Amino acid sequence: MSALGETTGRLSRERLRSARLSALFVFFAFSAAVADFLARIPQFKEDLGLDDAQLGLALLGSPVGALVAVQLAGTAAGRWGSKRVARVSVITGCLALLLPAFAWNLASLAVGLLFLGLLMGFTDVAVNAQGVAIEQELRRPIMNSLHGGYSLGGLFGALVGSGAAALDITPKVHLSVIAVVLAIAVWAGSRALLGVADDPHVVAPVEPTDTEPTPSGGGFVRLLSGYRAVVLLALIGLCSFVGEGAVADWSGVHLRETLDSSPGVVGLGFAGMSVAMAAGRFAGDRVVQRFGPVTVLRVGALIAATGMTLALATPWPVVSVLGFTLFGIGVAPVAPVTFSAAGNTPGVPAAWAISRVTGIAYIGLLAGPPVIGFIAHRTSLTTALAIPAVLVAIIALTAGAVRRETSRSD
Repeated sequence: MSALGETTGRLSRERLRSARLSALFVFFAFSAAVADFLARIPQFKEDLGLDDAQLGLALLGSPVGALVAVQLAGTAAGRWGSKRVARVSVITGCLALLLPAFAWNLASLAVGLLFLGLLMGFTDVAVNAQGVAIEQELRRPIMNSLHGGYSLGGLFGALVGSGAAALDITPKVHLSVIAVVLAIAVWAGSRALLGVADDPHVVAPVEPTDTEPTPSGGGFVRLLSGYRAVVLLALIGLCSFVGEGAVADWSGVHLRETLDSSPGVVGLGFAGMSVAMAAGRFAGDRVVQRFGPVTVLRVGALIAATGMTLALATPWPVVSVLGFTLFGIGVAPVAPVTFSAAGNTPGVPAAWAISRVTGIAYIGLLAGPPVIGFIAHRTSLTTALAIPAVLVAIIALTAGAVRRETSRSD
C-alpha cells in the first residue's frame, strides 16, 4: 500500500480508474460528434442538391483525412504524449463540426470532412494508445468497454441528430451547439488521462516496438502460416468495417429516400446499430469465453447478414431499423475478437500483426461508404447496400482464423 492508496504496477487504482473514465469519455465524445453529423447527411444531401455519387465523393474527404492522420499520429504521440494529442485533437475535432455545418457546396463539404477526418484520426490513435497504457497498468483487458463507450457515443449522437431533424432544427444550429458543448465537456472530462507526469514509461510511443525475432529454419513454415492468418484476420476486419461504415453513412439515406421515412426516423437505423453494438461489446468477453471466438463470429456473421437483408428487403421503416439493429448485434464482437487474435498469432510479431489488421479494417470503415455511393449512383442504393450483407457472410467462412487466439477453447 503506497501513499496514493492501493497500487497496480506503478500507479494507484484510483488514478487508473480516473484515467479509464477519461478515456471512456473521449471515446464517447468523438463518436458522438461524428454521429451527430452522420444523422444529418440526408439533410446535407437535399440542401446542397447532391446525387449519390457526389455525396460519396464528399464523404471520401473523411477517410483521406483519417488515413493521413494515422501515418502521423504515432510520431506526434511519441513526441508530445498521447494525452496531449488526444485532448487537442478531440477538442479541435468537435469544433471542426462547424466546417461541414456551414458548407455551401460539394467542395466545401468535402474539405470540411477532410479536416474532420484528420482530427478524428489523430484522436483514434491517441486514445487507443491511452487504452493500451491503462490496460497494461491494470493488468486486465478494458478495451472492449472503451469501445463500448464509442458505441454509446454513436447512439447518443444519432438520437440527438434525429431529434434535431424531427424538430426541424437546421444543421447549422444543431451542429454549432453540439460542437461547442462537446468541446467544453471534453476539455473538462479528459484531464485525468495518463501523461508523462504520471510515469515516463506509462504512455509509450504508439509506433510498434515489438522486437520478437523472426523464426528461421524449421520456423519458416510457422512464420508463413502466421502471415496467412494475418491476411485472413485483415479480411474479416475489412468485411465487418465496410458494413459498419455503410450503415453509419447510408442507412439514413435509405430510410429517407427509399422508404420515404420522416426526418425524425432517418437516424434510427444507425442508432439501432450503435445500441446493439454497445450492448454486444459490453457483454462480449463473457459470450466469447462461454462459446469460443469461432462460434461467436460465425453466428454473428449470419445474424448480421440476415439483418442487412431484412433492412433492405422490407418496405416498412420500422422493420428496416430492426434489420440494421440485428446487423449491429452480429458485428459487435468482430473487432475485439479479431484484433485479439491478431496479437496472439503464432510466429508473427504482435505489434506488426495488430497494426496490419487494424489498418486494413480501418480502410474498410472509411473508404467503404464512398464506394457504396459510387455503386448506388450506377445501380441503386438498395443494390449497393447488399454488398455489406455479402461481405459479412464471408466472415462466417473465414472465422476459423480467430481460433489461434484461444485454440484450447474452440
